[in-house]
Amino acid sequence: MSKRGKINLNGKKSVHFIGIGGISMSGFAEILHREGFNISGSDDNSSDITKRLQRLGISVAIPTAAENITDDIDMVVYTAAIKPFNPEFRAAAEKKLPLMERAAFVGLILPGYENTVCVAGTHGKTTTTSMVAEIAMAAGLDPTVSIGGHMNRGGLNYRIGSSPCFVLEACEYSNSFSHWHPQVGMILNIEADHLDFFGSLDNVTRAFGKFASNVRPGGTLIIASNIPDFEAIIRGLDCEIVTFGMPSEGAESARFWPRNISYSNGRPSFDVMDGEKFLARVDLPMPGKYNMLNALASFAVACSLGISPEVTAAALSDIMGIKRRYEFKGTWRGIEIVDDYAHHPTEIRSCLSAAKASALGRIVCVFQSHTYTRTKSLFDDFADSFDDADKIILVPIFAARESFDPSVSSKMLAEEICKRGGDAISVESFDEAGKFLRSALCSGDLLITMGAGDVYKVGEELLRV
Repeated sequence: MSKRGKINLNGKKSVHFIGIGGISMSGFAEILHREGFNISGSDDNSSDITKRLQRLGISVAIPTAAENITDDIDMVVYTAAIKPFNPEFRAAAEKKLPLMERAAFVGLILPGYENTVCVAGTHGKTTTTSMVAEIAMAAGLDPTVSIGGHMNRGGLNYRIGSSPCFVLEACEYSNSFSHWHPQVGMILNIEADHLDFFGSLDNVTRAFGKFASNVRPGGTLIIASNIPDFEAIIRGLDCEIVTFGMPSEGAESARFWPRNISYSNGRPSFDVMDGEKFLARVDLPMPGKYNMLNALASFAVACSLGISPEVTAAALSDIMGIKRRYEFKGTWRGIEIVDDYAHHPTEIRSCLSAAKASALGRIVCVFQSHTYTRTKSLFDDFADSFDDADKIILVPIFAARESFDPSVSSKMLAEEICKRGGDAISVESFDEAGKFLRSALCSGDLLITMGAGDVYKVGEELLRV
């Protein structure tokens, strides 16, 4: 593979990152640092990420402050969470420095990479990005990688390669991915989510349609064949359309599909088919049908990159995945503890279904809903998503970027789950959840902590006892 082109920031050499401790910002800061740019940044709190960047020689100021915007800075990059009243944003604006939101900045550097793979979807994009990354590494492509989670192989959320291959997770929130023009784009699924920003499923679908239209002419769009509005999304695209899916779900026309599927402890083995052509058999070490679909999509990417089926299958069979994606945390008094990032009803159902396929005892789920807006807009779907759990403990909603909303609560959700035949309670704190679990769990149970916030701490605290 040829060497990639140089990153061109239009003559800018000194870049400051507001919120450099973020999981995505930190990766791009290091990428530019390795490329010889002068990188500085700030964050409100010190963390393992900021300390790592400092060890690499990147100047990181804690906390954010106007004086961090010095006269030698050429450009300022900020996250979507940064508002105009932020002191550094305000100082940069007063100095008339170029200010660029993170997603737009990423769009600026991607032309330096010939083979850019962007993985999008309401669910599964972090795991699938890690699959594509591990396949590309196994094939010797030496990719640069940016993922919204920490890879179990290497422990980082990014990797810096020297080739023209860049594998990125493409987030739809705030239309971030609309700035990117990949050679290979992927859409795993489209559902109602981030309605605090999009407002409706129609707007979500339109955003994914824009992402699809950004695939470079002559490139490839890999898309699930059962996506609603499939025809509208692909209409008029100047790129190859490659589909994947399950025949049992009406996707008989999918180009990549699984045959001869079997499960062992919830983990699928299957033949990967390209039309009627057998490519390879995969023994996936990750549970659930949803991960099989992620693997199929990754197989399609690998073929578009010219990677042999044998290399791809071997890489998938040895995949290590992402932290907080059905991550085994340990065993406490004969109880296995697993943590998962699932925070949307579809993700919850998929995770619990995978757990049910392997669990020998009860499934006990501690769930932390993520944002009031999501809980409220998908309330009925959440109430119906825990059918495979024997006991559900709901901790307070993780507010994230939102203010308190008294019109929705974990207590309300627990009551609705019980009305629909489930066994759910709500608690006021992690400590209360821990006390309940210590008295209620039995040897042989499977405990799953679930949510996009910090609910994993409940399981970790049990393991310290």
